[in-house]
Amino acid sequence: MFKKILIFVGLLFFVTQSSQAQQLLRSYSNEFLALGVGARGLAMGNVQAASVNDVTSAYWNPAGLNHIDELQIGLMHAEWFAGIGKYDYIGLATPISGDRAVGLSIIRFGVDDIPNTLNIVDGDGNIDYDRITTFSAADYGFLLSYAQKWGSNDKLRVGGNVKIVHRKVGDFANSWGFGIDLGAQYDLNDKLTLAVSAKDITTTFNAWSFDFTDEEKELLEITNNVIPVNSVELTGQRIILGASYALDLTDKISLLTELNLDLTFDERNTLLHTSFLSIDPHLGIEAGYDLGDDDDGKGLFLRLGINNVQRFLDDDDIEKTVLGIQPNIGLGLGLGNINIDYALTGFSNISQGIYSHVFSVRLHLKSGKKY
Repeated sequence: MFKKILIFVGLLFFVTQSSQAQQLLRSYSNEFLALGVGARGLAMGNVQAASVNDVTSAYWNPAGLNHIDELQIGLMHAEWFAGIGKYDYIGLATPISGDRAVGLSIIRFGVDDIPNTLNIVDGDGNIDYDRITTFSAADYGFLLSYAQKWGSNDKLRVGGNVKIVHRKVGDFANSWGFGIDLGAQYDLNDKLTLAVSAKDITTTFNAWSFDFTDEEKELLEITNNVIPVNSVELTGQRIILGASYALDLTDKISLLTELNLDLTFDERNTLLHTSFLSIDPHLGIEAGYDLGDDDDGKGLFLRLGINNVQRFLDDDDIEKTVLGIQPNIGLGLGLGNINIDYALTGFSNISQGIYSHVFSVRLHLKSGKKY
């Protein structure tokens, strides 16, 4: 069985390298799909590839959907940049047999009420503020997920997403895109789980089209702005390797730790990087206290996570760099058929305003189930 998952990982890397050799890819594209969903995962520093086991698995690693045995609904709302950006998620997942599950997820990140000043000057050359209109810039992701167990001992789980991306900037521009994600989880024993999650494994594309009036094009030229033309934007592959270790300290207290390594095939400002490969490690911990009996889904959880480990120029000496990290913290409450989670991301940067409060809810429409 372990050989199967090694073959699976090898195929993912082969597809990644073959595709990247043929395509000119953008390092940062569709980044709204890299933010994460669910306050649990965000509080743990975006480490979920190996331990995720609920409706949010469709985003983190679709193989985790094999854990669910009931219809689940997930909801999340977050605000970024002091409330300017709205980030929302809704997901549904359900088993369709003893060893298969399906899911649907919708993600939106948008900035609304953006002033459009292209026509602020009237035909006589006067500034008329009544000519200012507003528009929205919004990104949408739709994930159609399928997962199944592989083998007779249920240790290996695999899954995948068909991903549709729609991006819209007012009436000026919009794009449609398509991609595929794949994932696997393998239980070495009842405590240790290994995982791989491959995002945009086939290279996700966005086909952009633009629509400006002749007057708007003329204004763009006068103001030395580039008039965009129809184009295709390509999103490169991201491979996430994960390992989680779960331990029961007492009958009531549990501890889960997980390490993920994000691999992108370009050079980025990550802790480890070369000209062709960047490795971004992040770590998460979850301590749980069982509030009920007989696996009734009642529990209290404290979560910590570290991600975005990067080097920055020192403010006092620009010839030196300093190591920076993003710490996160969160709480979770299981009440049987409902789980309420909260995360404070980047809490060390509160004074700079670079943080977010995130709330999410998961509903289990049958008997309760713990994380």
